[in-house]
Amino acid sequence: MFFNEEFETLPRPALEALQFKRLQATLDRVYANVPFYKTSFDAAGITPSVITGLEDLQKLPFTSKQNMRDSYPYGLFAAPMEEIVRIHASSGTTGKPTVVGYTQKDIATWSELMARSFVAAGAHKGDIIHNAYGYGLFTGGLGAHYGAERLGASVIPISGGNTKRQIMIMRDFGSTVLTCTPSYSLFMAEEALAEGIDFKKLKLRVGIFGAEPWSEEMRTEIEAKLNLSAIDIYGLSEIMGPGVAIECIEAKRGLHIWEDHFIPEIINPETGERMPEGERGELVITTITKQGIPLIRYRTRDITSLTYEPCVCGRTHARITRMSGRSDDMLIIRGVNVFPSQIEAVLVGIEGIEPHYMLIVDREGTLDTLTVQVEVSGQLFSDEIKVLQALSRRVEKEIKDMLGVTCRAKLVEPKTIQRSEGKAQRVIDNRKL
Repeated sequence: MFFNEEFETLPRPALEALQFKRLQATLDRVYANVPFYKTSFDAAGITPSVITGLEDLQKLPFTSKQNMRDSYPYGLFAAPMEEIVRIHASSGTTGKPTVVGYTQKDIATWSELMARSFVAAGAHKGDIIHNAYGYGLFTGGLGAHYGAERLGASVIPISGGNTKRQIMIMRDFGSTVLTCTPSYSLFMAEEALAEGIDFKKLKLRVGIFGAEPWSEEMRTEIEAKLNLSAIDIYGLSEIMGPGVAIECIEAKRGLHIWEDHFIPEIINPETGERMPEGERGELVITTITKQGIPLIRYRTRDITSLTYEPCVCGRTHARITRMSGRSDDMLIIRGVNVFPSQIEAVLVGIEGIEPHYMLIVDREGTLDTLTVQVEVSGQLFSDEIKVLQALSRRVEKEIKDMLGVTCRAKLVEPKTIQRSEGKAQRVIDNRKL
């Protein structure tokens, strides 16, 4: 099932020809209208006319989040403000927020790509979509909302928070599709259990989860607890918002990135060199239809790989594998590279451990230390001390065996680790690096 079958199933030669045509127009647009890109291209000795094929894309300089912050708020906009109809921004927790603007055409494109994404995930016009992504400057809520309306489905704009009410609404309104972060979905399951509500009695069929990395093991956990098919969606405000890429429900093997609007590359995050198909590295995206704030070779910092293998669903667009973390979120513990999602995958596989954890990194003398704080089930926590000690040792051993990093496991009682209704905060790094 497709939302726009013509473009979702374009043969590769036609798709690449369309990409190049749109890339040329985008390069001309930014060179003429964005001083940052004219200066950047000139410094590299490049004009848009030098780019004569898709392979030439790697000749162009990268755009970074810092470039966006340096251009705060509107310095990278390629359209005049009278054409900008929507402004979103990141939270800005690590510096100035990154600001993005949308023309009316950008909003229409975003709406279509989210509608495509909903259909790829198994949603349809008759669905009732319970949208628990946050509304506001964050792109998640309105991105999913407009896509649901473009699809023609019924959308419940409930946003985040007030979890007990969320569950009541899902039950009473007959929600069939849930959109939120994966960590919040598990929090919902926890609250429903406390309220005596069985998700198996709700009408939920599909969950579309994104905005944070999550593991295959966490998918299994979510599907079991919420009684639905869990689909991974990817997006970022700088590029568009949610709906840049999504898994198809037929395969659930990689996320189709909508290549008629975005050109993906995988690079070595250290050297910037392009990586071959199938190799993991940092995802770089060039937008080729955006008017408000087109971005050329934007470094997402997300770690993934790219495949052009045909998919059983019939879509011809390339797929990116599940994000394993971010190049700038990666922890280096005594020379070992570790992503939080890798530790999560170990924890979820241990019976008696709940999917709520915190990683605390300290430096004692010249050595880094990692403490994995994790909740255990209520039944186990009330058990005798030697049982908890054995479980703690098992957590430490399995993390060591799987990831090669030594840690100290600290078991805590249920519901003591702070819950998040948005992106889960998994790491406290106390080192002065």
